[in-house]
Amino acid sequence: MIAHLQRASNTAGLLSYLYGPGERGNHTSPRLVAGDGHGAPIDPLTEAGSLPYLARALDAPVERLGTRAPERPVWICSVRSDPRRPDLTDSQWATVARRLVAVTGIAPEGDPDACRWIALRNQPRQVHVVATLAREDGSLHNAYRDAFRLQTECHRLAAELGHLPTTPRPTPRAQETHVPAPSITITAEPSGSVSAKGASDDLSATLLKHAGFQQIEDWYGRRHRLPTTTPASDRAAIATHAAEMLSAARYGVDLAPSLDTARTATPANPLGPYTAGAELLQLTDQIRSAENGEELRRAVDHLLHPEHGALERVREALEAASEQITDLDDEAYQLADRFGFAAEFVSSAQSELSDSEAKLRRVGRTQQPHAETRTHSPRLPDPRSAALATSPAAAKAKVSSTFGAGASDASAAVRPSQAPGPRTR
Repeated sequence: MIAHLQRASNTAGLLSYLYGPGERGNHTSPRLVAGDGHGAPIDPLTEAGSLPYLARALDAPVERLGTRAPERPVWICSVRSDPRRPDLTDSQWATVARRLVAVTGIAPEGDPDACRWIALRNQPRQVHVVATLAREDGSLHNAYRDAFRLQTECHRLAAELGHLPTTPRPTPRAQETHVPAPSITITAEPSGSVSAKGASDDLSATLLKHAGFQQIEDWYGRRHRLPTTTPASDRAAIATHAAEMLSAARYGVDLAPSLDTARTATPANPLGPYTAGAELLQLTDQIRSAENGEELRRAVDHLLHPEHGALERVREALEAASEQITDLDDEAYQLADRFGFAAEFVSSAQSELSDSEAKLRRVGRTQQPHAETRTHSPRLPDPRSAALATSPAAAKAKVSSTFGAGASDASAAVRPSQAPGPRTR
């Protein structure tokens, strides 16, 4: 069992997608299985025409916050089970959803000021939990460690359901016989010549000759040296190639740093084929050289931009790796989950830093106003029902609408999707 956590800014748009056909037409029989509207009735909402009311019911506590509301107040947790195991019933998925909102603090059991949330199903072996981060008492849920708590609870649920595979006992391997490897030293002499000294057996001699070294035998013994006509630009490449072949043949090789091409990569590409890592190194240099808050914000924006930032690209790459592993090998479910968990931790880091842009601009300023007003993107539509405008004081008398509906088990094994819908932030 694995949970995928995201944040969104538009509750109505998200619900329209979850109740719609889906990107590949794979949403079937969308239905609520659990939820708590804190006074706003949500259990009869089973038709698409009721979605605007449902969205306003979830958004009401957010609207009461005004300018204090976060830019992405919608919390979405998609949970899927092992496709090799029987599906859970609606009532079982409802129990899973309640445990997840309780363990994260979205809706602890017995908390009258918890966040509003719903759990809905639109395909086999999966449930989507949607909540808004504003609590009934006007405070905000702290989502800092939600991804970790969800992972831990999902593992506990899978163990209780018997979905964890039995770990095979490792097959003992015969102990390898350790043979001391001969040592070879490749150095650049003061004259500029490159020589290889040490092991004098025929195999090392053959490998050095293949790399381009010439063999010399005199009263000093057998040794190898590059021809004096070797261009200076080729000496390091030949020496590195010889060292790689000797190392593969299990020789101990001491290669001079000046002859190691891995250490003498050009500044334009210091990490060789790892171009993405090299670009992040340049970004790190920009961050370190920032002279004021605005320069720092522009540099950090390359990391945190919700659509084009480095963290978002890393999250997508980890998700893609998880999906590809599942596509290539259904038995590698645990490995796919590990990549999915890693993507969740990156998403948690994005959520933690989502409101840092405005604060970065003020870094280094000598004077700061004590009262700060944040600018937000356009808010969601104003509530249209008196039931949705329940005040925090009146909310103390609300009646929970938590519910669960039973359904028959689904028997078809369907590979779960990694996300509930289009990318939302």
